[in-house]
Amino acid sequence: MTGKIENQTFDQERALYALKDTDVENCVFSGPEDGESAMKESRRINVRDCKFDLRYPLWHSHDFTLRNSVMTETCRAPLWYSSNGEISGMTINGVKCLRECDNIRMEKCTINSPEFGWRCRCVNMDECDITSEYVFFESRDVTAKNLRLTGKYSFQYTKNVHISDSDFDTKDSFWHAENVRIENTSIKGEYFGWYSDGLTLVNCRIVGTQPFCYCRNLRLIDCYMDKSDLAFEYSDVDARVRGHIISVKNPRSGRIAAQSIGEIIRLDPVYDCDCEIVTEEN
Repeated sequence: MTGKIENQTFDQERALYALKDTDVENCVFSGPEDGESAMKESRRINVRDCKFDLRYPLWHSHDFTLRNSVMTETCRAPLWYSSNGEISGMTINGVKCLRECDNIRMEKCTINSPEFGWRCRCVNMDECDITSEYVFFESRDVTAKNLRLTGKYSFQYTKNVHISDSDFDTKDSFWHAENVRIENTSIKGEYFGWYSDGLTLVNCRIVGTQPFCYCRNLRLIDCYMDKSDLAFEYSDVDARVRGHIISVKNPRSGRIAAQSIGEIIRLDPVYDCDCEIVTEEN
């Protein structure tokens, strides 16, 4: 039978430690005792309409829901080593949220959390806004749609990622990423996709300098490139590109077909470069 805790304030260390089979509603985790780890090692809890000011509230928590609540800037590292969670309607402002977590679903959340989502597995996001300087580092099996992302160094060293219908403003993203598919997404930022393996973009808009260098198994299908120069250096690529590419430099192998390219640079390559390049102007 599920119990209920509501309309209370907790500031003690491990205030609700190892809580099980309980609804927690309209509670505040704040106060002079400044206690940490309020619901550490919890199981099968449902949290709704709560405010979290204190650190590490949901570590090693499993089979939980977290809805319509706020985690403030002082709620540092709120979710680590947790699994099987459904998170919706949240405002999250604490640094280092979501680390080493498994099977997490997030919907309609607003997140401002540096170093968000590190080393997680099986994360599914829908209609979320994320501001994070270093997001999803070394995570795998990530699916996101309708994601609005602002930050730097995004999705580095990730594996098995599927992004759709999203908007990214981020630099140095998807470096060393493996098996990534991005569809119907706008990507603005410098140095996109370097050292990736198995990066596929479909009907995307790519804006920024020096994209797609040192890539393997790179595919662009009906993508639009804008303000992109020195693209594809030493990459193995199969690309069908709309728009104008300012310059392409020493692509290693494959084929690039574009509407127009301002300059094709084949200068002092350190690798054999025999990529075919064609434009509508040819």
